[in-house]
Amino acid sequence: MEMRPMAPRCGVEIAGVALASCSDDEMAAIKQAIYEHGVAVFRDQDFAPEDHIAFARAWGGIDLNNYFPLDPRWPEIALVSKAPDQTTNIGGAWHTDHSYDQVPAMGSILVARVLPPAGGDTLFAHMGAAYDDLDAETKAAIEGLEAFHTADHVYEEGGIYAQTDQGASLRGQDIRTGAVHPVVIRHPVTGRKLLYVNGAFTINFVGQTREESLLLLSKLLAAALREDSQCRVQWQPGTVAIWDNRTTWHNALNDYHGHAREMHRITLSGEALAA
Repeated sequence: MEMRPMAPRCGVEIAGVALASCSDDEMAAIKQAIYEHGVAVFRDQDFAPEDHIAFARAWGGIDLNNYFPLDPRWPEIALVSKAPDQTTNIGGAWHTDHSYDQVPAMGSILVARVLPPAGGDTLFAHMGAAYDDLDAETKAAIEGLEAFHTADHVYEEGGIYAQTDQGASLRGQDIRTGAVHPVVIRHPVTGRKLLYVNGAFTINFVGQTREESLLLLSKLLAAALREDSQCRVQWQPGTVAIWDNRTTWHNALNDYHGHAREMHRITLSGEALAA
């Protein structure tokens, strides 16, 4: 098994392993690489839906997505898709999945099934690098601070997605979400400090209004997107990406209008976050 960094501070490409039949030692090495680099990319994988599910179960628990359509044959798999006649994609803004849950998802396993002839890349940003780059004054200001996360404004009836051409496919629009998490968390395995806010789901700091929170929150969101903290996944047939939602943000680029794109996603169960 060979590992090659995708960028100086985010992402790793792993070759020489078949995910459908990896050994326990290979699985342990893959997990550690993802915890450290945030996202790992695997090429030329023969990875049927049954393999996808079995690999996810070997990793840990599976969280079923409340909002995206599920594959009727394999309900553990969420369909992240865009039809040729649609203009809105899923995940087309910087975010981390499920931060609005009391126990956020650990990560996701995304498999390319239908790809456009060009475009549709996914960007990732490392939140350990983001925290490290903050100045001492900002680090002091967010020490012990907590933030409120919700997805209601995104997925509820009348929300952001409901007003687009993806709205008809949404499930769970009557579900209400909300969770409070530390602004700075420690990774449960590596112990690294990570910035844990995101522009999609973080609304305000506890004890402050949205308006009172915006100045500092905007500063943190901007600091998280330094180009040297990012990597770019260019999808190809047979590509699988696995990422740690605590360590990274991601953004699915919407630059392939007129073409179909379908990805199969399984979300991996996490654990309560701690500072």
